[in-house]
Amino acid sequence: MKSNPFVYIVCGEASGDLHAANLVAAWKTHNPNVTFKAWGGDRLAAQGVQIDQHISTMSFMGFWEVIQNLGTIRRQFKKLQATLLQQKPAVLVLVDYPGFNLRMAKWAHDHDIKVLYYISPTVWAWKQNRVYQIQKYVAQLYCILPFEPAFYARFGIDVSYFGHPLQDEIASYQKAGSAALVFDKPILALLPGSRPQELEKKLPLMLAAAAHFEATHQIAIACASSIPLETYRAYCPNEAIYLSTAHTYDLLSCAELALVTSGTATLETALFNVPQVVCYKGSALSIWLAKKLVKIKYISLVNLILDRSAVPELIQEDCTASNMQRALRELLPGEAKRQAQLSSYAELHELLQHSGTSERIAKSMNAYLES
Repeated sequence: MKSNPFVYIVCGEASGDLHAANLVAAWKTHNPNVTFKAWGGDRLAAQGVQIDQHISTMSFMGFWEVIQNLGTIRRQFKKLQATLLQQKPAVLVLVDYPGFNLRMAKWAHDHDIKVLYYISPTVWAWKQNRVYQIQKYVAQLYCILPFEPAFYARFGIDVSYFGHPLQDEIASYQKAGSAALVFDKPILALLPGSRPQELEKKLPLMLAAAAHFEATHQIAIACASSIPLETYRAYCPNEAIYLSTAHTYDLLSCAELALVTSGTATLETALFNVPQVVCYKGSALSIWLAKKLVKIKYISLVNLILDRSAVPELIQEDCTASNMQRALRELLPGEAKRQAQLSSYAELHELLQHSGTSERIAKSMNAYLES
């Protein structure tokens, strides 16, 4: 191993940037001599990582949206290839973002660049044949969902599972003791996602549903740092609605209930014990293709991990303001469905009880780097 090893990281979304940043912070404690560069976001940059391409230029949601941006994606792929050939990292760490990163894993393997893959692609949901790509091109795979090791074992693939890194992120936030948001009414939180397409599809519906709770609740929107505040105000000129521009966890730590776009945010909301309604609405073509190709019963991580319908999911034609309103009312204090959801959250905490996830993964990756 070189005295000053160089690690390159590639992630394409906000959740990947979060987990990669925590990984880097932990890795530095094991080996302060490692140099990091990345395609990533603000959280990696805050760890002192040089960002060669920002995730704001890379995040495309849905099948049709990806097809529309194929030219951009191809140019990005070639740009990264040239960067890796020029800089020659000792290890390439790919974080989630499977459509792009699995192709990059093959290319890197073919060019003698060792690949560590953090956060398994959802091969258990669709494109199961990608398991063999992982087997062939990835030196070590790190999973974060408790059912994934058993899935890979069916194919004779040994993977690493050290728990879900959100547990540590939330514990760290709670330990820091950030000041709670204070209002004279309980908070109804809206988490519309971090992509412009998500805001366009879902935020107007969320706001329409939330309007029925204005007399009893403070409506608050979790705003993504990658989207200008003016964009949110264009959707909701009502200044009584609070725009949370700081950490989303500030909002979840004191919310009474929430409307949440499917994705990592559903698990974060559950780990803060906030009863939620999960929402998803995409282009008609993307949904049609998903129904043909995806082999899962649920879209939220909460339901996937528990393997049952613990939180309501409103998808496509069911994702309406009236359905959101009805589902939220069933989660108000005193309602049976609220208590049932909180009981399910307790089971979720038990399943994800591992601690020190980022630390343990960083230690494992550094050992591979030094081997």
